[in-house]
Amino acid sequence: MIRAHSRIAIVGSGFAGLGLAIQLKQSGIDDFTVFERADDVGGTWRDNTYPGAACDVPSLLYSFSFAPNPRWSSSFSPQDEIHDYLRRCADDYAVRPHIRFGHELQAAQWDDAAGLWRLTTSQGEYTAQVLVGGFGGLSEPSIPDIEGLASFQGTAFHSARWNHGCDLRGRRVAVIGTGASAIQFVPEIQSQVGHLDVYQRTPAWIVPRWDRKLTRIEQAVYRRFPALQRLVRAAIYWGRETYAIAFMHHRQGHPSIPERLARKHLRMQVPDLALREKLTPDYAAGCKRMLISNDWYPALAQPNVDLVTSGIRAVTERGIVDREGVERPADVIVFGTGFHVTDMPFAQRVTGRDGRLLADVWAGGAQALYGTTVAGFPNFFMLTGPNTGLGHTSMVFMMESQFAYVLDALRTINRLGLASVEPRVEAQEAFNAEVQARMPGTVWNSGGCQSWYLDAQGRNTTLWPDFTWKFRLRTRRFAVGDYVLRRLDRVRQPAA
Repeated sequence: MIRAHSRIAIVGSGFAGLGLAIQLKQSGIDDFTVFERADDVGGTWRDNTYPGAACDVPSLLYSFSFAPNPRWSSSFSPQDEIHDYLRRCADDYAVRPHIRFGHELQAAQWDDAAGLWRLTTSQGEYTAQVLVGGFGGLSEPSIPDIEGLASFQGTAFHSARWNHGCDLRGRRVAVIGTGASAIQFVPEIQSQVGHLDVYQRTPAWIVPRWDRKLTRIEQAVYRRFPALQRLVRAAIYWGRETYAIAFMHHRQGHPSIPERLARKHLRMQVPDLALREKLTPDYAAGCKRMLISNDWYPALAQPNVDLVTSGIRAVTERGIVDREGVERPADVIVFGTGFHVTDMPFAQRVTGRDGRLLADVWAGGAQALYGTTVAGFPNFFMLTGPNTGLGHTSMVFMMESQFAYVLDALRTINRLGLASVEPRVEAQEAFNAEVQARMPGTVWNSGGCQSWYLDAQGRNTTLWPDFTWKFRLRTRRFAVGDYVLRRLDRVRQPAA
């Protein structure tokens, strides 16, 4: 039976929401509901089914520490394997019965008198004492506002909503964007299409993809000795942590090791000097997200591919006009233009105390205490919130740090008999001032580029500017001194 009230409501069943649900079960907490707008778990790994979709973090690290997977086929997992892994986790840890599929959150409003969240979903109304947002920063595709786009007579779609019914064979295809998704699907479709125009606004720094197949012997050993897999995972983690040093301490005019590696990769794979010049960034490596690929550069060098760097003026019924007035015909337009990250759409749906919309509170820039809780929004926890993103290692590590923080908060609420907790304004402001004070010396803020890491005010509200183990230390305990605590006897409790 579906209950209208749960102690904990989780929105989203990707890595974040699903992982927290599993940790709740393992902690003996069963009174929770997961609201999922789609018909399956998986989040971004369910939705991004474009050709060549894969992870750019090593498989052994891009998985839950409490659910090791000895089945990975290669050192970097393809999309379908990651999706299958998350589906198995949902089943193996018995959280699927808690998930309400087809329930899209339309609005969440804090009821201060009752001390609970009132949720409006696409399939009804619910309430919960605690609301957890596992929305994910890569969940809402971003399509640029280009003049004339609505007039295009061909087929157009975003890579995160790949149109598998669209046959690309022999057709003229325009790809807009050259980011993490495009460098994966362009090499996959290049040999199929008649002609491919790739519209690049800014080139990316790209390093080799050191991928290899995992042998059956390795898989068997990991299955038989899971402690060994955890040991290898730890080694990969600490190796990845060293990558952060080059990003955290940027020195103007001194190319970092990642940049030197990327320049060598470009020279080796692109002998054509004119094409190489177009593909050489004019900013420091790491300022924008660094990418990994062995086949992106070779694909762009093929005779049926043109790299267009003159910008886009408009879309016509039959093609795209660049800023120099040249029109190139297109049958299909594929947007590899990323996601809404700094302007998180879910903020338009969450209303806190005093009727304040989260989007309005964040109008001057998103901020939260430890990227997890927001002043004025009692009993609201975000997973992968502001300043929890990474440029060097696995986001799963950050998520698991937040899982521990949320669980300790729930234990604190129980132990002290609390109705609600919300961060003190001064604690939140002090934490964010500390985070922003670290930004000027990092490559993300001083590397000479504009990126999706920065919000409309030019502040980096996306990335964590330090080692991830430091974030884990900061979130290992729920510090009650940072919070306003409200007792149960001060609110009217809802009927069961």
